[in-house]
Amino acid sequence: QVQLVESGGGLVQAGGSLRLSCAASGTIFAINTMGWYRQAPGKQRELVAKITSGGSTNYPDSVKGRFTISRDHAKNTVYLQMNSLKPEDTAVYYCNAQTGATITLDYWGQGTQVTVSS
Repeated sequence: QVQLVESGGGLVQAGGSLRLSCAASGTIFAINTMGWYRQAPGKQRELVAKITSGGSTNYPDSVKGRFTISRDHAKNTVYLQMNSLKPEDTAVYYCNAQTGATITLDYWGQGTQVTVSS
């Protein structure tokens, strides 16, 4: 089992920045990929950023160049630095950890609200 606790959400004006943190505990040695997803009201949950244990990252075009994901293995924590925030970035942001290789399991945090005002 993996437990994930997010922090760092809040209210920010358009153009501003926020940094989200996600601390993992439990069976952390089994974690391969960690990532951030978001879900806005009435929309499906979507990928925001992900990072492998080797440090490879992946971003959708909507956040590329504005968001940066990083991972501190010593602290078992993954971060999401969000710059140049836009109102359309408003959503609940969820931390994700994926374990396994051929058969994978997904673990989720409780979510943290990010609100960007125009």
